[in-house]
Amino acid sequence: MSYKDPEYHKKYYKQYNIKNKEKISEYKKEYRKTPQGKKSSRICKWKHRGILCFDYNLLYDIFLSTSKCEYCDCELIEGRSSNSRCLDHDHSITDKFNVRGVLCRKCNSADVLG
Repeated sequence: MSYKDPEYHKKYYKQYNIKNKEKISEYKKEYRKTPQGKKSSRICKWKHRGILCFDYNLLYDIFLSTSKCEYCDCELIEGRSSNSRCLDHDHSITDKFNVRGVLCRKCNSADVLG
């Protein structure tokens, strides 16, 4: 099997991942703590949850710079409290930009913009 063959690389990386599972896991944990890792993880979660956007980098910057809930005007904080940031989106729209705003967890759970 030649190194130019895609199957060769697939087999090689599969073996590498099995052999270095702990090393890779530790690297991923450390990467997720960096600003770029947090950004990448957040955008990946948005895409998985069906949030559609033309520019996820711009959306992430807006998300981070929003300091007050767009509905109840409370101060937004980091973490998993009732005042933490949530990106509200319309679940019924599946083919275009569906973000409605940045809300606190309490307002997002109540679906106040729905």
